[in-house]
Amino acid sequence: MSNFLNQLPLDGLKIISFCPICNEHHKLIEAKILEEKDRNHLIYLKCKKCNSSIVSLVAFDGMGINSIGLVTDLTAEDVLKFKNYPTISSDDVILIHQFLEEKQILKN
Repeated sequence: MSNFLNQLPLDGLKIISFCPICNEHHKLIEAKILEEKDRNHLIYLKCKKCNSSIVSLVAFDGMGINSIGLVTDLTAEDVLKFKNYPTISSDDVILIHQFLEEKQILKN
């Protein structure tokens, strides 16, 4: 495992020190670094208390640390599996919606 966590300033540790869903603190938060590229880190966090999961992208740049997190129901393995899939466009969503309407799967 990388020494990434040791490189973070104390403010950067806040992203992995508590669960944003149940506010449980670090003792019950499991963190995995899924991928490291250049100065970007894909991190998977799981709360052992409420079982919530968060995928976070943490990037170092000249201005400091930037991060964005997303609450998810994916497992760490799912994140790795789907991360390189093609993106879904708004046209894809419209096509799916039209298909579901035609098949009368969507009810008003």
